[in-house]
Amino acid sequence: MSEQLKFIVEQLNREPFKKNFNLITFDSLEPMQLLQTLNDVLAEIDPKQAIDIREEMPEQTAKRMFTLLAMLKYKPPGGMSEASSFRQGLVAGSKPVVHPILHWLLQRIPELKKRAYLARFLVKLEIPAEFIQDDIIAETYHQYEELVEGFKNIHKECEQLKSSGFSTAEIRRDIVAMEEEKDQLIKRVERLKKRVEAVSNHQRMLELARQLRVEKEREESLAHQKQEQKNQLFQAEQRLQRCQIQLKDLQQAAADEKPESLMKRLEEDIKFNSYMVSEKLPRELENMRKVVQYLQKVASEPAMGQAELRELEDKIRETNTEINHLIEKRMMRNDPMDDKLSLFRQQAAIIVRKKETKVEELQEAREELAAVERELNMKSSQARERGGAELIRGDEFKRYVAKMRGKSSTYKKKRQRGISGFSDTQEELERVSAIKSELDEMKGRTLDDMSEMVKKLNSVIAEKKSALSPLIKDLRALRQEHAELAPEYEQKKTQYDTCSAGLESNRSKLEQEVRMLREETAQEESRYYHINCMREIIESQMQRAADQSKINQSMDLQVRRTALREKYIANTAEQESLGKVLRQQVKQVRENQEPNMRQMKMWKDLETLLECKKQCYLKAQSQAPIGHVIQDVGKDMLVL
Repeated sequence: MSEQLKFIVEQLNREPFKKNFNLITFDSLEPMQLLQTLNDVLAEIDPKQAIDIREEMPEQTAKRMFTLLAMLKYKPPGGMSEASSFRQGLVAGSKPVVHPILHWLLQRIPELKKRAYLARFLVKLEIPAEFIQDDIIAETYHQYEELVEGFKNIHKECEQLKSSGFSTAEIRRDIVAMEEEKDQLIKRVERLKKRVEAVSNHQRMLELARQLRVEKEREESLAHQKQEQKNQLFQAEQRLQRCQIQLKDLQQAAADEKPESLMKRLEEDIKFNSYMVSEKLPRELENMRKVVQYLQKVASEPAMGQAELRELEDKIRETNTEINHLIEKRMMRNDPMDDKLSLFRQQAAIIVRKKETKVEELQEAREELAAVERELNMKSSQARERGGAELIRGDEFKRYVAKMRGKSSTYKKKRQRGISGFSDTQEELERVSAIKSELDEMKGRTLDDMSEMVKKLNSVIAEKKSALSPLIKDLRALRQEHAELAPEYEQKKTQYDTCSAGLESNRSKLEQEVRMLREETAQEESRYYHINCMREIIESQMQRAADQSKINQSMDLQVRRTALREKYIANTAEQESLGKVLRQQVKQVRENQEPNMRQMKMWKDLETLLECKKQCYLKAQSQAPIGHVIQDVGKDMLVL
């Protein structure tokens, strides 16, 4: 409550109210003054409310404020059940009613100004049904509704332009600049026309210049088309090269592989593509559609204010609370069948996530392979363009070596038999041997590099193995221990989850019971204190009634009057003496304030001086003694 009052006072002291309140003066306002302050705030929101409430009947003031608050969508704290008490409190200027209204209004004045402005045009007039039957009134009312709808559309466009970031001043500056450029261009064209008119056959020259400009534009368009066709041709050649290389790879793979392996690989590709087409891609497409729909919905809605955002946040919190309550209820039910099903659901969800992860990894690997193949094709094409020979791959080189070995064996057989054509075969073999020696030399250099790299890798691997061997031994033991403990862990984990869920549900239930009991205790305590106060009041009233009864039973009227007079005189004298004593005390306090303050300051100075002497004495005691001090009355002497 104090924070609420502080906020209200701060806002009322600012522009445009400038009330110059503090917490005490604001809290001590009379009901009429408090209602006038509320009316001033409402007048800032709607200028039609600028009225002095002293010149208005209370019923009219209440009705006017009720109507405006309802239009501004103010909801009383108690809801509809406290509507009557809210009306009575507002009419009477009650602080518990007016303070929340001020706090709510001062938090959102710009938004409420806009709402009040729109209400002047959007709140439709209520016309009785019997008057609507008249044709003129019906036509007029229909025109009125059309004007309201037109105002809505115009206001929406205006808000969109305001939120779009365009500034009218910038647009005006751009228009002025463009008009200046237009005037300059018109003047320039007029000057050129005057120059051209002095030349003979200027019409023919203008026509030729126009044709030249058209041909230049056509030339630029044709050059652009030519460049596009070159790009398309280059892309087609690249695709052709990739397809040729892919065909060659497939032919080589088909020559080396068996039909079973090909069928297996094709089945894997089909399964992967089927999963992508039937599950992954439709799900991603549906998610993207939902995102697009949500973004379109957000873009089509008008800008939301702080109050609407707070309402949405409150709804979100309420929804989360309901979800938590439903989860607690489901956990309190504690159905073992549901626990088993939840376990299976979790396992299924884990498997689905693993499957999606593997599919994504496979897709990334394929994309990486395609990128590497494109790079390889590019490098190969560059090598062919520079006149280099095409590299022989591993499978081709193996087949070539096998072919050379077969020819070498044939050569040896023919040489032993001595058949005709030996010289030709020998020449052919020598030529092949020369080619083979060149290839072997190239291969040798490559193999030397590879062997050196393999040696380095083997040494590094050996070092890593030697370093990891003790860890691997420990890991094997730990794996065996883990395999033994895993079933027990799963069992204990299941028991723990079940027990935890039960305890959590019991805890929430006990917390709710404790909360209810605390509320009941607080209610009973307040009721107890209220009853005690009422009892004391009733006892005092009964005592007073008994005294009055004794006086009334007295037959002498003078006695009655005397008793009452003496009682009131005694009370009056007691109060006057008490007031006199208090005034005397106030007078003494005011008279003795300055002497007492001086005396208190002197005592503090004396205390500081004594403390300083004490510290000096302790410091002197802590140092090595040089002599001794002889203390006498009124003097001290140091003897060395």
